[in-house]
Amino acid sequence: MTNASPSFTDAAPLLAAFNLERIPAELKGVRHFAARTGEHGPWPQALPQPVRRALQKVLRIEQPWLHQSNALELILAGTDTIVATGTASGKSLCYQGPILAAAHEAGTALYLAPTKALAADQLTVFNQLAAEFPELRPASYDGDTDQQVRAHIRQHANVVLTNPDMLHHGMLPNHPGWSRFFKRLRYVVIDEAHSYRGVFGTHTALVLRRLRRICAHYNAQPTFIGASATSADPASMFSELTGVDASAVVKDHSAKGPVTVGLWEPPVTDRRGDGGVPLRRSILVESADLLTNLVANQIRSLDFARSRRGVEAIAANTQRNLEEFRPDLAQRVRAYRGGYLKDERRDLEQQLKSGDLLAVASTSALELGVDISSMDAVLISGWPGTRASFMQQLGRAGRAGQGAVALFIAGDDPLDAYLVNTPEAIFDAPVEDSVFDPFNKHLLAPHLCAAAAEVPLTTENLSEFVSLAPNRMPEVLGLVEQLEQQGLLRRRPAGWFWVDPRPPASFISLRSAGDGQYQIIDVDDGTVLGTMESGQTHAQAHPGAVYVHQGQNFLVHDLDLESRMVFVQRKATDYYTQARSTTSISILGTSEKLRLGSAEVFLGPVRVTQQVVSFQRKALLTGENLGEEDLLLPPHHLETVGFWFTIPDKDLAALRIDPASVPGSLHAAEHAMIGLLPLIASCDRWDIGGVSIALHPDTNQPTVFVYDGHTGGAGFVERGFHRLERWLRATRDRINSCVCESGCPSCVQSPKCGNRNHPLDKNGALLIVAWLLALAEQRDVTGSRDGSQPPELNGHRSTPIP
Repeated sequence: MTNASPSFTDAAPLLAAFNLERIPAELKGVRHFAARTGEHGPWPQALPQPVRRALQKVLRIEQPWLHQSNALELILAGTDTIVATGTASGKSLCYQGPILAAAHEAGTALYLAPTKALAADQLTVFNQLAAEFPELRPASYDGDTDQQVRAHIRQHANVVLTNPDMLHHGMLPNHPGWSRFFKRLRYVVIDEAHSYRGVFGTHTALVLRRLRRICAHYNAQPTFIGASATSADPASMFSELTGVDASAVVKDHSAKGPVTVGLWEPPVTDRRGDGGVPLRRSILVESADLLTNLVANQIRSLDFARSRRGVEAIAANTQRNLEEFRPDLAQRVRAYRGGYLKDERRDLEQQLKSGDLLAVASTSALELGVDISSMDAVLISGWPGTRASFMQQLGRAGRAGQGAVALFIAGDDPLDAYLVNTPEAIFDAPVEDSVFDPFNKHLLAPHLCAAAAEVPLTTENLSEFVSLAPNRMPEVLGLVEQLEQQGLLRRRPAGWFWVDPRPPASFISLRSAGDGQYQIIDVDDGTVLGTMESGQTHAQAHPGAVYVHQGQNFLVHDLDLESRMVFVQRKATDYYTQARSTTSISILGTSEKLRLGSAEVFLGPVRVTQQVVSFQRKALLTGENLGEEDLLLPPHHLETVGFWFTIPDKDLAALRIDPASVPGSLHAAEHAMIGLLPLIASCDRWDIGGVSIALHPDTNQPTVFVYDGHTGGAGFVERGFHRLERWLRATRDRINSCVCESGCPSCVQSPKCGNRNHPLDKNGALLIVAWLLALAEQRDVTGSRDGSQPPELNGHRSTPIP
């Protein structure tokens, strides 16, 4: 596919769906995926006949697809297996069959999903199967489960559907009460395995290692089953996640309907942003208008957006549009996101499945596996972070086999602009690796404490943490001894014990760098509207912030840090709020270094200090700044992993960058590199941060930092360091190809800049990045951190730091 305008034939399904008579300038390209016929395989002989009959009757499957047949053969033979085929390819059958077989033989199974919605969806199917297969006794066990039924589940359920959080907080610390279940555990299912990446992926990998310790304690050795979107190397990813060697089934033999995908870039408007830069039309307004067209044509649609505020805005704007000419359809559009209460989530899911809702604007919460059939169209409002997520969201349409359309709408973001104009980077590049690190000491240490509280640590059972890398055992033992020296563990003849009366699992939050959730409370009637992670509260729930819930605006009156509550009051506003923060960074050490001429590139631990200092009120439809108000909130400290490079002043002078332009040039280069790192590492822009300074006190030179936004690091900047040439090349190309004169949100401006995108110098940033790239391409560096195989840098090597 090229950047040329698509042919009318290719675009015809899109034009029809959006009621367009001609190809608009905003449509940058079209990719068409043709329909595909499927290929069936036999039912495995190892699958008991009663199980086969139940599956055929309930799921209406006469014969499995060939990839389902192959996966069932492997799993029933006891092979740890991940099924990494396309969306709606029937991956669920690959674990439903073995689970029923386990129940048939008095065994148990554990099903883990990354979201409650997905687990609830699968429970519905298992309940239908149980009606035909009475040996099956499924139950959902999560934070919404009533206390009075939890004991019954522990004693009677043979299939427990939960999530990594509940396994971590509820099941493993209380494993004696689950001994009946664990002794008979035959299968552990990890659904949507590709979603376990970054910090959440690392936490989950460590929880699964603790699970394997508990299983060994009860003489059980379950088979691990994974279901995943296509990934770069699913067998390696799943092996690293679970700690056991796994096989992969990747060839998809299911039938597919045709799908037409368009790439859409909102037009440049007459409006001006910071520094007088022309702005593109807001992605939230553009998405709402496009969704309005679909709903008006009664096309069942999903619109995926990256943020909670974005989801609420798209749904509200679409309803507002429809009120003008199709008021009968306005209430058939809703928002769906995390933070809603259980009953509200379940009601929305049911309305969407039944067809009562024509369209839903959702965060990635509906990306993962929930069986929403008969969707005709999908809008993807902003790059979701990875190609795997993009293809998953794309696959929400056409799940019943019918033809479907999808539209990727680029936001004002360097990566979005790069991708919408470089479609081969979406459709022809390999899917990313999942990035996580089960040896991240900041995350491993508390899980070792949790494991010691569950079953005392010994050198033998510590092997579950190093099963795929036994050479790392000295490192893990050293960390255990550090925990002993800190008084957190105590050594006895039977092993290391946890000494604090409080459960260590309660100090670990799997999904955020914060310390739990805050309740959102309506001060008028005391109603709990929803929840918010503590890491989000300073930026999104400060006094004066606008909180949106199902199209209703609430103004935050108070953020009570002690009671962990946010008090809000309903108030109609025509603006939204955006917090501004200050960030400083200090270097704690250096783990790797590259010398590029007189410039140097580093990787190592850093301490980031961030403080929200004010917030802006911005017009809802235009984004215009309506005013700013100061805030006084405590600073937040983060110890993480950083990437940074230094450039001597003489080289900046040689590049003809005026001293007055140096701060803006460094700042713009930092923004552009942050914007393009998600192309290199499996992350979202909001997972990383950056700082640039013309004279940093730790380096005494002009320095640009990019850092992981999670305690201990998440592997993102490390991936960028080891793929520096590709990172720099993509950054250079994006800046160079952007049509703006002095910098815009599509190249060097950042939506989360604490300095309101000032100062910025686009031309200076291009000179710096291009210069570094030229040096990286010429450099042949050798070395190793530990004497073993050194990390690669597109064929080069990085120098170790003693």
